[in-house]
Amino acid sequence: MADFHKPSLPGAALFDAVPDRDDPAERTAAGHRIANLLVRGAHDPSDRDLIDRVLHLADSEGMGVIAELWSKAPSETVAGALWRLYVLRTWVRNNPVQASREFAAGRAYAPVQEVLAGVVDPPGPNEVIELADTVVRGIVTADFDVALDRAAAFAHIVGVGRGQIDDSDPASAARLVDTARHLRAAAEAERHGELH
Repeated sequence: MADFHKPSLPGAALFDAVPDRDDPAERTAAGHRIANLLVRGAHDPSDRDLIDRVLHLADSEGMGVIAELWSKAPSETVAGALWRLYVLRTWVRNNPVQASREFAAGRAYAPVQEVLAGVVDPPGPNEVIELADTVVRGIVTADFDVALDRAAAFAHIVGVGRGQIDDSDPASAARLVDTARHLRAAAEAERHGELH
C-alpha cells in the first residue's frame, strides 16, 4: 500500500471518551472500547450515547479521527482488525483505478485463496469500501467474521495482483498479503470468541 499515508488527527478536540488526550494508554483504551462498541453493540444507555457521539464525529470530522485510535492496536483485537479494514478502505477509495487493476490481475493468480477464505465471490474495490463502511458503522455485528474474511480475500488477491503487474512493488505487495493474513486470523479468532 505504497500510496497510503497514515491519517492525522484533525483539530485539537477529539471527544469525551478520551479523558487525557496526551496519555497513550487512555487513547488506546478509548480506541478499544469504541471498536468493541461499534462491532458488538451497546449494552446500556451510556454506551449508546458514546456510539452516537462517535458516529456523529465520523460524519462531521471523518473516520480518520476515530481510526487513529486503532492505529497501534494489535492485529488480534477488534480495534486492530478495524484499523486494517480502515486502511484498506482508505487505500481503495484513494486509488480506485490501481485497486481495480491489481484486483483483476490477482484473481487470475489467487483463485484458491478465494475458496480457502470461504469467499466464493470476493468483493471488488467498491464492495470493499461498502463493506468497511458497514462494519465501522456498527451495522454488521453478528457477521463480523464474514466481513473480515471477505476483506482478507480482497487484500490477498490485490497483494498477489500487485506482485504480478509490470510496475510492481514487491514490498508493498507483501504488506498487503500480510494484512490479509492478519484479517483472516482475526476472523478465525472472532469465530472462536477470542477477538476482543
